[in-house]
Amino acid sequence: MTNPILSAWTSAFEIAPFDTISDTDFAPALDAAMQAHNAEIGAIASNPEAPTFSNTVEALEAAGEMMDKVLSVFFTVAGADSNPLREELQREFSPKLAAHFSGISSNKALFQRVADLWTRKDELGLTDEQARVLMLSHRGFVRAGAALEGNEDTRMQEIKARLASLGTSFTQNLLADERDWFMELSEDDLQGLPGFVVNSARAAGEEKGAKGPVVTLSRSLIVPFLQFSPRRDLRQKAYHAWTARGANGGETDNREIAAEILQLRQERAKLLGYESFADFKLETEMARTPDRVRDLLMQVWEPAKTRANADAEILTQMMQNDGVNGPLEAWDWRYYAEKRRKAEHDLDEAALKPYLQLDRMIEASFACANRLFGLEFKQLDIPLYHPDCRAWEVTRNGQHIAVFIGDYFARGSKRSGAWCSAMRGQAKFPKVQAPVVINVCNFAKGDPALLSYDDARTLFHEFGHALHQMLSNVTYESISGTSVARDFVELPSQLYEHWLEVPEVLAEFATHAETGAPMPQEMLKKVLKAANFDQGFQTVEYVASALVDLAFHEGAVPDDPMARQAEVLADLGMPAAIGMRHATPHFAHVFAGDGYSAGYYSYMWSEVMDADAFAAFEEAGGAFDSERAKALEENILSTGGSREAEDLYLAFRGRLPGVEALLKGRGLIAA
Repeated sequence: MTNPILSAWTSAFEIAPFDTISDTDFAPALDAAMQAHNAEIGAIASNPEAPTFSNTVEALEAAGEMMDKVLSVFFTVAGADSNPLREELQREFSPKLAAHFSGISSNKALFQRVADLWTRKDELGLTDEQARVLMLSHRGFVRAGAALEGNEDTRMQEIKARLASLGTSFTQNLLADERDWFMELSEDDLQGLPGFVVNSARAAGEEKGAKGPVVTLSRSLIVPFLQFSPRRDLRQKAYHAWTARGANGGETDNREIAAEILQLRQERAKLLGYESFADFKLETEMARTPDRVRDLLMQVWEPAKTRANADAEILTQMMQNDGVNGPLEAWDWRYYAEKRRKAEHDLDEAALKPYLQLDRMIEASFACANRLFGLEFKQLDIPLYHPDCRAWEVTRNGQHIAVFIGDYFARGSKRSGAWCSAMRGQAKFPKVQAPVVINVCNFAKGDPALLSYDDARTLFHEFGHALHQMLSNVTYESISGTSVARDFVELPSQLYEHWLEVPEVLAEFATHAETGAPMPQEMLKKVLKAANFDQGFQTVEYVASALVDLAFHEGAVPDDPMARQAEVLADLGMPAAIGMRHATPHFAHVFAGDGYSAGYYSYMWSEVMDADAFAAFEEAGGAFDSERAKALEENILSTGGSREAEDLYLAFRGRLPGVEALLKGRGLIAA
């Protein structure tokens, strides 16, 4: 029978035919795709003609179409709707794929063709975009170890294969811990919880097959439970389970995996001639060096810690007023911070949440994109990989721009967090193709589904990434969309969060789930005024994670990452009642793959720019200023990685910002 993954996709917009694909199709499809890709690479490497940009670099760009189809479908479902067979396939595919791509990057004949072009680059008459692609291709080969010989070359391939397997194991262990743990709640345990938390707990209980409501380790459920449950014993139990992910002993423990990953990364960097993995990783980022990263983080750390310590004193007094003696603990912070927010800002999340309906917030994100960039969204009825998924055609002036897919609800088969990926990237070569972009989130189900303010911000954040993919307008897919420096990739997403806070957006789309009434002006003012509430806590938990990540990847590699984590936090004077946002055993950003390794700081680096970039709109005609929107699209959203990130930002803003805008934006210094 014909494998549906490898057949021509005749569905609307050539979307993967999910309704005809079964899990048993993936392995044979991958084998066939790898064989075809190897043949394509072999033909390029052994081409008897002298290297040209067309027969080498463009040929590499055109190769691997079948691989792209297989991997886009498989990794979409493996991350968002896993099952035992898909997890087994991930473990099987991981070393095979590492060996496959390592074989390409270490192909000496292929590298020599690219290197030959690099030495003659000024004679080739390349466009600016072609010159950029050649540079990135050459740099990619060198950084992958293509110039290594003999035992060093062999060892590099071994390291890559092992890292790929370890990253897969780390991810699956974390998913298993998150999927398997839940805490059953009696009716008495529900006392004091607002209706939306109770409804989410009942829905989670049904999903788990429990007899009643449960708390799971999904952030969209456990965080509101920690915010609202008056039962300190239950908060403590839930918090311990949440922070123990990946550190429970047994087969799903990630601590030894993290230690081995750090050792292998350092060895990889040394083979390539770098002092540390951080030096290697940061060389191609905007930050360039570990010192510049640390300088930024420490400029933010001190005012954030000062604010957090002052807040801790207030929360401790509130707790003691409740008759609870002893120190404020990490499972107390969110509960008393919520009580304080209600008291100081008269803002009750239980009263706010009915105004933040998921469907209305999706409409809001679309409406902002329409006003800024002229995009229009029409819902599609096409088969997708899960019933929760929805799809829209994105057009502008009647022209097809992209397909956007949203997968918003938490479930046991989905890894935690939120992310955006392109199932197909934008390109004009070797053929014109429009992107297929997906946002995956983990919101609690409900009828209707209601979001917290942080959830709504997450939705806008991921849609900012989606816009970066959808508005891409370059020739080569390798530099399209979010194919930019890691510490620049979060700029469009974090910048888009600002439109959620535009009063006219909330006034139009924040409507009550039952009455349909718009959010009262008084509540709207309170929401915006409280936007920076508890920023000491939020900034400390993030920056602590970023500094631990940096410490792991520069200098001597720790034999015991947990001991090194504790040492870093002690040196920082980490407030006792705040935990890292991502402790080592569940720090998927850093250990599930190389993406954010030595790079978790990227969110803050981008935030320095996003605060300044939104100020550009405010200084012009307001949040929807057409000239600023045009400049944003032309210089950042459409350009992908076609130029250096710093040059792109300078073209948009005319200067690079300092950290002051970030500190003011977070309310950590006076505006």
